[in-house]
Order: sequence, then structure tokens, then C-alpha cells
Amino acid sequence: MPGYILTGTPGAGKTSILRLLELYGHAVVEEAATAVIALQQALGSAEWWNGGAFIDMILDVQQGRQARARTAGSAPLFFDRSPVCTLALSRYLGLPPSRRLAAEVDRIVTGTVYEKTAFFVRNQGFVRATSARRISFEDSLAFEKIHEQTYRELGFQLVDVPPGPLTERASLVQQTVQRLRG
Repeated sequence: MPGYILTGTPGAGKTSILRLLELYGHAVVEEAATAVIALQQALGSAEWWNGGAFIDMILDVQQGRQARARTAGSAPLFFDRSPVCTLALSRYLGLPPSRRLAAEVDRIVTGTVYEKTAFFVRNQGFVRATSARRISFEDSLAFEKIHEQTYRELGFQLVDVPPGPLTERASLVQQTVQRLRG
């Protein structure tokens, strides 16, 4: 089953595109970092982002969701982020990648976990703060560059998903996948 990644800066609209793809009947996999952050906040952790344990918790959730999603058959599967995004996050936070994260990224690069074409959802010119998303727009632009560099460095071909109406963005993703699958 082909797995396509939606990536980009926080607040760019990846999850909204994923929701619309799901309504169109596609299998989707939720982002892991937001779930980990919400759990850490519910547990009362004030500085959940400090240290490599945060990165490995995200990786645990991603790997579990990845494994469960593989039962969806041969239809395209859309992932809201991937462990490559977790590597970009690690770099953004100034943390060295854990051995587990490095091994998972190596498995992704050398295997067939995801398609080598990923969708890079561009920022929309603003970021809305949430309890999990506490990044300024300026910082999100720096994070966006790190994401893009990380994916390109690992050999992914990025399809640019420019800012615009949600239906046009989701349609671009669908049409590109249809062309790729021939």
C-alpha cells in the first residue's frame, strides 16, 4: 500500500487536508506529536519538549500508527507527518537524534515504508496558537526550512502544496497521487 506523507510547518493546514482526504474515502494516519503533547499536558508536565524522551515518545506513537495502518489494503494511505518530521523537530530543538530515531529514519530511507514523493504543505502566512502549538510565525518559517532540508537531504521528492483554499490543496494531493499511480 502506498503511503504518502503530508509535511510542512506547524499550522500550515496538513491536518485539514488530511481530514478532507478522509472524507473523500482515503485511509489516513493522524499526527503523533500533537497526541504526545496533549498527553504530557494532561499529565501535568510543564516542559514536555525537553530532552530526547519527548522525541522517542513521538516515534513510539508514529511506529504504532504506521503498523496498524498497513492493514488498509492497496489504496493510498496519507500520513500527517512521519519520523522524518520527528528528525526535523529534533534538529529544530537542537537535540541529537536518538539511536532509535536514527534507526527508524534509516529504515525509511532504505526501505519502502513511505513513497519517496511527499507533499510539502506551505505555510499560509500565519500560525494560530493552540495548547499544543506554541510557535511564532517567524519560528515556524525557520522550522519549515529545516523540514524541507531534512526531507530533501534524505532523497524525498517534494510536491509543493501552496497556500490556498482547502479543497484546492486536497485536490492537488489527490490528482498528484492519481498521476503517480498511473
